[in-house]
Amino acid sequence: MRKIFLFVLLSMLSLIISGCGENSATDNKETFTYGTVAYGPAMENAGTDPHESYCGWSTLRYGIGETLFKFNRQMQLEPWIAESFEQVDDFTIKIKIRDEVTFSNGKKVDAAAVKKCFERLISIHDRAPKDLKIDSIDADGQFLTIHSTEKVPALLNYLSDPYGCIIDVDAGIENKIAVGTGPYKAVKVTDTEIELVRNENYWGEIKPQLEKIFVKSITDGDTLTMAMQNGELDAAQGLPYSSLELFENDQFKISQTATSRVYQAAFNYKNEILQDVNVRRAICMAIDKNQFAQVLLNDNGTPAVGPFPSNLTFGNKVIAQNFDIEGAKNLLAQAGWIDSDGDGYVDKNGKILELRWLTYTSRQELPLLAEFAQDSLKKIGIKLNVNATDNYKNFLKSGDYDIFSKAIVTAPTGDAEYYFTGHILPGAVDNAGFYDSAEIVQLENILHNTFDSDERSKLAIQMSQKILDDCALFYAAHLKMSFVMKSNVEGFTAHPSDYYEITSELLKK
Repeated sequence: MRKIFLFVLLSMLSLIISGCGENSATDNKETFTYGTVAYGPAMENAGTDPHESYCGWSTLRYGIGETLFKFNRQMQLEPWIAESFEQVDDFTIKIKIRDEVTFSNGKKVDAAAVKKCFERLISIHDRAPKDLKIDSIDADGQFLTIHSTEKVPALLNYLSDPYGCIIDVDAGIENKIAVGTGPYKAVKVTDTEIELVRNENYWGEIKPQLEKIFVKSITDGDTLTMAMQNGELDAAQGLPYSSLELFENDQFKISQTATSRVYQAAFNYKNEILQDVNVRRAICMAIDKNQFAQVLLNDNGTPAVGPFPSNLTFGNKVIAQNFDIEGAKNLLAQAGWIDSDGDGYVDKNGKILELRWLTYTSRQELPLLAEFAQDSLKKIGIKLNVNATDNYKNFLKSGDYDIFSKAIVTAPTGDAEYYFTGHILPGAVDNAGFYDSAEIVQLENILHNTFDSDERSKLAIQMSQKILDDCALFYAAHLKMSFVMKSNVEGFTAHPSDYYEITSELLKK
């Protein structure tokens, strides 16, 4: 309560000092200033080269680049840079590029340019080659033909991933700036800010409305909240859920949508203690997802059953461990962990059960989840040490963690296979728990060769259930995407894909 009172007091003082939210920088209708927690080195997207790590998210989110296809609000594919496609056979797809598309430097986008882009992508990106399975690419005028080494039923979905943004490879990447086809182009890129200007060569029917845009990384929730209140920002993404009610008035607007972003925790199978399924299951049973979603997320999230939300055909049709403190204690006892000395912690062979929970701070609710888990596990006798740092990758590399919690969009391509290949399969880039299931591998092989969407959904449900049966990961909650903006902002709408933020429709009245 003391923290809340202090926060409200500081907020009121900041409003008085700033002149009730007026700021000359954001009064200019040709300039848009946007604060976000989702940009920076911790998210591996500090840059606009879509072929580098997760930088494609910045390329796509901030209106710099576009993909061949895009997702509508029902997460169904629609043509974008591409005009149409033909599935020639199980291994070949032919795509027609729109005649009118140009890069921001005025150069026409033809199949040869797209071919160069994709060839560079698969030569340097960490995930794309495994996803796309491209054998060769042919370019003939506006027609691009992709030959795969094996069946890739979700190929168009993968090509709609942010790493699939079409950029002018011949223009090169200078100072983290890529040349894309979007309504805006980057002129300055740092680890904390992107400066954009209108793309005068934009090919779309709706021309970009703004002259200049500033995307600012503000990862501290209180700072972001106060900047929005002070009038320093026109819009903000990622405000703490606890502060959203401050903007429920005529001065602001809020856009929200459900997404497949989930807070998950992966158990490190290299830890001998966590190799015992009873220990993993006890941890899953000890954390109350409902309380976390309702209280700490202020009902801005829903308790997660599995990796996918219920609005997807393959989402939440699985069974997970129910919250049960006494049941969790019994499982630990079965595994030989009991409190032999009455100090409140279970022990075995003279050692207490002590684990290291690793997470990062740039997703503001992740430290809250860590603290919530710490308190929850103490009730069953587990000592949990929390390490919340944006340098988490160093700890991942060194292996100095037992549980790694992160926020991940599980179905950004509208297809479940994205999650399994990137996070669950043995050797996957983001398989932080080193989970290795022969059954998952077998089911993935079937999924990878299945074109029928209903059958793909059934397989995804089977694979999700296997993960839950093994208690390989703990899924806490699926989140809502929330944008807060000044009342004069139009065309700024949260999208279920978590991709499209700055578009040609964005304007200030």
